[in-house]
Amino acid sequence: MTERFDLIVIGSGPAGSAAAKVAAQAGLRVALLDRAAFPRDKLCGGAVSGRCAQLLETIFEQPVTPSLFRTVTRLRLSHDSVPLGLIRNAPPLHMTMRRDFDAVLHRHAAAAGAVIHAPVRIARIDPEGPRVTLDDGRVLEAALMIGADGCNSATARALFGRPFDPADISFALEVELPRHKDAFRTVEIDLAAANWGYGWIFPKNDSITVGVGGMHQRNPDMKAHLRTYLERYVSPAEADAAMQGCKGAFLPAGVYRKVPGAGQVLLAGDAAGLVDPVSGEGIAWALRSGQLAGEACVAALQSGAPGTALRLYGKELAYVQREIDRARIIQKMLFFSPRSAQVVRNLVRKTSVQRAFLRILSGERDYQDIGRKTLLNVSLLFGKSILGGRRQKGGARPPGSSGPDGGAQ
Repeated sequence: MTERFDLIVIGSGPAGSAAAKVAAQAGLRVALLDRAAFPRDKLCGGAVSGRCAQLLETIFEQPVTPSLFRTVTRLRLSHDSVPLGLIRNAPPLHMTMRRDFDAVLHRHAAAAGAVIHAPVRIARIDPEGPRVTLDDGRVLEAALMIGADGCNSATARALFGRPFDPADISFALEVELPRHKDAFRTVEIDLAAANWGYGWIFPKNDSITVGVGGMHQRNPDMKAHLRTYLERYVSPAEADAAMQGCKGAFLPAGVYRKVPGAGQVLLAGDAAGLVDPVSGEGIAWALRSGQLAGEACVAALQSGAPGTALRLYGKELAYVQREIDRARIIQKMLFFSPRSAQVVRNLVRKTSVQRAFLRILSGERDYQDIGRKTLLNVSLLFGKSILGGRRQKGGARPPGSSGPDGGAQ
């Protein structure tokens, strides 16, 4: 049996639900597929920034409510356990459990008119259709398709052979701790709890999420990083108990696809690699990319030219991609070399730097608001610290010459 739609959306996380909601509300016949029934568990820190809260209101008319979020305005920064500052009046960060959060967005998409197919198993994705064959034999066809099915996207695999190169992506581990009334009232961020990554403590309504994440290749034993980070806050016995429930997931931080799809198939959210490589935030760009993908599909179909959807989407998504490019530059500065640790600490201690980062998280500013001159000056500062570290360690050698510290780096 074959059923025809205007649009098939694969994955009903934030990106997929946003795309389905926008398209269905505009009058498209939308099939929204997911392998799970909702509510379902999802590994994620669950921090919703001010930018993300704005998108929730715009796309879903969903306010930040106490039943779904715990709002925190205290943020403590550290670097390998060295304190860098406590910000008591930070822009609000809203902490949520993805199980509840995603279920709310999924319901909004259904209420807008999306035809829900969940839980379902997909046997085959045919991008040329576009067409999806379910494992029960049903076939869904549409003029357009959006793959919003995460880092391990089956849609991206059907288009390109594999979602991402494992050498490029990040990996995160998390545990949940029980929340005591007077404990963990502050968001904790350690910028060196993992290599090329960080650690976090996010207090929720009913639990505390503790996690570490970083570049996969640079962290062969992420569990050891998580255990070390945990033991700063809880006893060894409590850490043992928490590690029993440890869960991990890959994260495409900073490795977006320059062309977010192919033919009449668009990719959104993690499937398109739209994750901030500095903060690790993916929900905001998932919502925004889902919204843009849905709008592009509506515009293309209303004009009678479905083949233009990817071009329209790519044009609007370019700003998000430039944001990730700029964040990637900052990520390299933060994590380029162990010798830059003191420079990082000195910079992050500055209230002006903290304020700038918080304004980005709140949505008041973007990375692209940071001037090129500022980035150049900071780059030179890091370069001097790295070269200085080499000279102190091995004498005044030109960088690239051979020696005890391994030669060129």
